[in-house]
Amino acid sequence: MEHTKSFQNSFAAGLRDGVPIGLGYFSVSMTFGILCVLDGLPVWAAVAISMTNLTSAGQFAGLSLICAHSSLFEMALTQLVINLRYALMSLSLSQKLPRTVRLPGRLGISYFITDEIFAVAASQPGEVGGRYFSGLAIMPYLGWTLGTLCGAVASGLLPDSVRSAFGIALYGMFLAIVIPVARKSRAVLGVVCLAVALSCAMRFVPLLNSISSGFAIILCTVIAAGLGAVLAPVPDREEEEDHADA
Repeated sequence: MEHTKSFQNSFAAGLRDGVPIGLGYFSVSMTFGILCVLDGLPVWAAVAISMTNLTSAGQFAGLSLICAHSSLFEMALTQLVINLRYALMSLSLSQKLPRTVRLPGRLGISYFITDEIFAVAASQPGEVGGRYFSGLAIMPYLGWTLGTLCGAVASGLLPDSVRSAFGIALYGMFLAIVIPVARKSRAVLGVVCLAVALSCAMRFVPLLNSISSGFAIILCTVIAAGLGAVLAPVPDREEEEDHADA
């Protein structure tokens, strides 16, 4: 009886939990679709990218590399660095899947993992079944894909002023994600400031500005995150509990 209560495998429940994520993805992916068309990509290419990637930061970074005519190696390495967290999320979420979910099902589930989908699935008590995860992934996937399609199609209908505003809105979205966390954590604020400083150096400092945009993103990400992990590591739960007891 306890196992039944701690096992979530309702497709309807997953579908319901995925609706808010899908609505949020729709608005963000519209910006991606607009930027793709503005940068010269056809509508079908923008939609194909969203259907086969499902990663906002990775796609926006990949788009900038495509427009800069970067090499395939740069694109692949950039995506590896940016999306490496999904491998950790997949390993963590695999611990919540029952043994009845075999390797093909686990590979399919790992394809649809995003930050928000992982957070909702991981917050479920006990194990999470394949039916629940399938329902949870449908709306975010449709929202991300359809939003890209709508943005790409609407790009040709919108005036230049509105399309330019969408490009600025993208940076506003990233600021809205970073600023609240940076205000609560000095370590995060330090990493953000270091990444900004490195990015400016890659842009304006002689010799460094000759580094391609793809490798500049990789270097800024790895150096800033690496120094942050060394200088301000996240304490383990046991250390936090010992510190609280003391």
